[in-house]
Amino acid sequence: MIPFSPPRIDDKICDEVVKALKSGWITTGPRTKLFEKKITAYCGNKATICLNSATAGLEIMLRWYGVGAGDEVILPAYTYSATANVIMHCGATPVFVDVNASDFNIAVSEIEKAITARTKVIMPVDFGGWPCDYDEINALVLSKASVFKALNPLQEKLGRILVLSDSAHSFGATYKGKKAGALTDVSVFSFHAVKNLTTAEGGAVALNLPEGFNNEEVYSLLCIKTLHGQNKDALAKTQVGNWKYDIVEAGYKCNMTDIAAAIGLVELERYDADTLVQRKAIATLYSELLEKDSRVELPKFIDKDKESCYHLYPLRIKGISEEQRDAIMQHIFASGVSVNVHFQPVPGMSFYKNLGYNVKDYPTTLNNYSREISLPLYYDLSEENIKTVVNAVVDALNKVC
Repeated sequence: MIPFSPPRIDDKICDEVVKALKSGWITTGPRTKLFEKKITAYCGNKATICLNSATAGLEIMLRWYGVGAGDEVILPAYTYSATANVIMHCGATPVFVDVNASDFNIAVSEIEKAITARTKVIMPVDFGGWPCDYDEINALVLSKASVFKALNPLQEKLGRILVLSDSAHSFGATYKGKKAGALTDVSVFSFHAVKNLTTAEGGAVALNLPEGFNNEEVYSLLCIKTLHGQNKDALAKTQVGNWKYDIVEAGYKCNMTDIAAAIGLVELERYDADTLVQRKAIATLYSELLEKDSRVELPKFIDKDKESCYHLYPLRIKGISEEQRDAIMQHIFASGVSVNVHFQPVPGMSFYKNLGYNVKDYPTTLNNYSREISLPLYYDLSEENIKTVVNAVVDALNKVC
């Protein structure tokens, strides 16, 4: 069976994890702090905090901005449930909008229609590693500043809707010469096991707040907020005579460990020169092998302004129903190839349906979902494997379409 997306765990990663285990620091320590600095240097943003998940990062930033009951947060209907769940955790209202027909990303025209005086945050999602239209989104929140109603000093200071990018898929992607992480106010990455760059579990908040904000000060506040409200972490308390600490708020527990950071440091070191090169080659070969089949719609990975980080290969089949898509997938599975679907739209999930959301209100999202099949894409996928996958897809199409 060709798997869908196993992590790349080799001797170099194992050796670094062992070093971390033997170092005496297995929780947040020097490796985590180094990883944060290297991410900041790589992405070109202003400060970075590493956490135990992207989900924690999204929620902590909503809470930092004071998002709560009565507030609205705009997000695409085409995303994973975490994007919406964190809004619910804060007591705010998710406002789903539709996506572009040309790709899977949030439609700026739909965002504009959804903005009200209650809108506090927009959460674009870089689907599959393809950056959203950030110039247009950033310009939109500035143009709507007169509609914005600030409810706390931070919101007054920014004076507009916060753009909080769910960049879970897009570490290493570029937009107009800048890397994801430096494209808007705040971006949140995922380093989950299936991501391009993994720490087994983990994530990072890339702070890039505009002039008037001290991003290093925000970083320090987030360190407190994500460690029980404790004003010193374990590393700081090891300094001679520095054992005493205070709890300054009822914080959360979502710090990254040095064991996770050890994996991430290896992954980051070889990311551009090795990982992205291999993933691009895999995606390119898929497209070359499938481009002559008129039944398929190939994903977009590069244009004059953007380049994906090749996280997913989201193939769309033209003119099929959801039932046909599912049948095609079953035939592919039967050929010994694992495939997936990204994503089942959140408004169609039981919890959100029970709140009154209807996936049919987002026709482009529903259309994309009903005919999308994600093909295997991981570092060790060989050329022979890729050809096996393509043959399985074509054979399944021949049987169903």
